[in-house]
Amino acid sequence: MNMSKIILVEDNPDDERLTLRALRKANIANEILIARNGEEALAMVLNADPLPSVILLDLKLPKISGLEVLRQIRASDRTRFLPIVVLTSSSEDRDIIESYNLGANSYVCKPVEFDRFTEAVSQLGLYWALINQPLPTGVNHP
Repeated sequence: MNMSKIILVEDNPDDERLTLRALRKANIANEILIARNGEEALAMVLNADPLPSVILLDLKLPKISGLEVLRQIRASDRTRFLPIVVLTSSSEDRDIIESYNLGANSYVCKPVEFDRFTEAVSQLGLYWALINQPLPTGVNHP
């Protein structure tokens, strides 16, 4: 079992609580680090050792946008293959297209209903923290 950390980048306290609750409900035991703006996210990710198993990234962030966070993570050889799931309330085509153009591994719109939100986050956590096989430690590119 991969017990590396999960980084949640979320500025909305309610969405943060719901996400954490959903991950715990799915029995995800990984430590979850929280970044509440794009600046914190970049510092946390680019200085992480070891790298997290996945980043759950909101797009609408203070200081530095989620798209810019994604762009900078992908620009670094050390983090360019790190799994990044955009978890956002935006369903705008331009945000979806730009996220994938910048290298997002997945794009998930936050459901408005609590039960659907919990289920979506639980499934994300199970897949990325427990099922997905990450690159071997120390490998920065194929």
